[in-house]
Amino acid sequence: MSESYPITIRDAHAGDRELLEKHLIEAYQQYEQKLSAKRWEMYKEEMKKSVAGERTFAFLVAGLGDEIVGSVQLFASSEAAYGKPELAIDSPIIRFLAVSPRARGKGIAVQLIRESIQRSLAVGASTLHLHTTDMMETAVKLYERLGFERAVDKDFFNGEATVKSYRLRLNKENGLFLSIGAQ
Repeated sequence: MSESYPITIRDAHAGDRELLEKHLIEAYQQYEQKLSAKRWEMYKEEMKKSVAGERTFAFLVAGLGDEIVGSVQLFASSEAAYGKPELAIDSPIIRFLAVSPRARGKGIAVQLIRESIQRSLAVGASTLHLHTTDMMETAVKLYERLGFERAVDKDFFNGEATVKSYRLRLNKENGLFLSIGAQ
């Protein structure tokens, strides 16, 4: 991976699908040992299906030169993101935030979240949601550092795992969200 190129954030293209599938599985591979074999296979299939981006309103890619090193998917609601209208989240939700292991520590996740915030503000949203589990400790620390707060009323269960909800309140006048850099 070349260090001489700046990180660029762009919308995913149909031609990115195969690379994005590999990227997602590589980024989430660290959780394989924390899941049962059946659950890991189901999770991989869910990631592969997500690459089509059929229900997203934005599918963002972070590039370093020509290489995809990060991605995130943005959904308009809990129904679009999970097929769960009962969660009653009618504002953007980020899913499958992924950074390639060899590109971690460069602020790529923060840049993807920052662009997700800007896209959410552009559609008039006042909140941005995400869901995660306890096994993703590093991600949870990042979300909390960026100001996401627990939204327990939007938690759900996936098998035996509690899928925890987090919410970030957005405000165009609040410089924190607009000035989040590669921290």
